[in-house]
Amino acid sequence: MTTSSKTLGDLFDSFEREAFRLETLDDYSKSGSVDAYQAFLDGEPQPDDYNAGWVEELRSHTEQGKRVYRVHILSRPLTDYLRFELSWGYQKNMTGGEEFFILDITGKPNPLENAPDFWFFDSESAAVMNYDDSGKYLGSEVLAPERTAEFTRYRDAALAHAEPFTDWWAKFGA
Repeated sequence: MTTSSKTLGDLFDSFEREAFRLETLDDYSKSGSVDAYQAFLDGEPQPDDYNAGWVEELRSHTEQGKRVYRVHILSRPLTDYLRFELSWGYQKNMTGGEEFFILDITGKPNPLENAPDFWFFDSESAAVMNYDDSGKYLGSEVLAPERTAEFTRYRDAALAHAEPFTDWWAKFGA
């Protein structure tokens, strides 16, 4: 597989129009916010400063007219981690301008069965996110531009089958 010399951080620093994320896992609990996840499981209230750095970064992009949005492929019942991510993470990140969509495959075939987790910037640069079986982030791989059409198809299919998070949450949220 051919990769780019750019890093995921470079792509976040330089995107001009949009950053799209596809999430495919039910559990990212070993990838960050471990203490917050435990607090959620313990029934503690969300700290006011939860995810503050990411929300600021989001706001810096969205205030410049850039779009940051994602689709999460999931099925019900939700895992504990998904309940955490959707109720704490998504709700908080929306205050920074990030948009969320849910592709709920409960009782249906997954239209993106073999799609990886990834970020896709300006319809030009894809970064595949690698995780182990426990949801621990192992790093990202920025792909060569020749792969753009493949990731454009993944993004477009995900959006075509997803619904806005707020609509989905109103029906199925905790």
